[in-house]
Amino acid sequence: MAQTAGASVTFENVTVRLDGVTILDNVNVSAPPGKRSAIVGPNGAGKTTFLLALLGQVPHSGTIRIAVEGGRPVRIGYVPQRLAFDRGLPVTALEFMLMGRQRLPLWLGRRHAHVERARGWLAAVEADHLERRRIGALSGGETQRMLLALALQEEPDLLILDEPAAGVDLNGEHVFCELLEKLRRDRGFTQLMVSHDLATVTRHSDWVICLNRQVVAEGTPRQALTRATLTAIYGPHMGLADIHELFHHKDCDGSCRT
Repeated sequence: MAQTAGASVTFENVTVRLDGVTILDNVNVSAPPGKRSAIVGPNGAGKTTFLLALLGQVPHSGTIRIAVEGGRPVRIGYVPQRLAFDRGLPVTALEFMLMGRQRLPLWLGRRHAHVERARGWLAAVEADHLERRRIGALSGGETQRMLLALALQEEPDLLILDEPAAGVDLNGEHVFCELLEKLRRDRGFTQLMVSHDLATVTRHSDWVICLNRQVVAEGTPRQALTRATLTAIYGPHMGLADIHELFHHKDCDGSCRT
């Protein structure tokens, strides 16, 4: 498993209009290569649309650039917020991992190399114990680990995550982010994640993009998550938040300090 080179991401004058409604309005922003970038904002701010535009799934005006050194094609991994599937589907986590890798139907046999590769990625996300479990029996946190393993199979330069810990308790979210950070350090990919939890963002991000149809602020967590910015994107009630507590909560370590 060779180390990847992190991708840089740049939006220039990007606007998305769907059914006559402006979802993103003249967005100009960059995510630095090899770093952990987080996108925050209220419901309806356009966070998921931002990711879909980046993935080429919604039409947009303006320019989006994703690049790595050397100019080779960029490899992208994507972890959606949730997986829609028939929970009665008789497919195990390992078989789900294999579906996109081999051309022959699984009932005609499984290639040893593909099986070992899938097992390796399940182990990398500490989910090797799930390989024989049916995907319909997995918890929310277990499903997200399987989806993370699936995305990492692409050996991405850019890993995109849409609220990957949604529906998981605070401790589970913290454990997931710690695992994600270890993988990013080992693999060198750029991480771009939508998150609703500002305490998690302060601890597990190098760069923050504050979005509410437009980019309100960007920078390090301390630069971006000011009282003025929180008021602008969430309203006056968030402007009253204790910024000191946000950056010095009990789980915070040196990565939260400037």
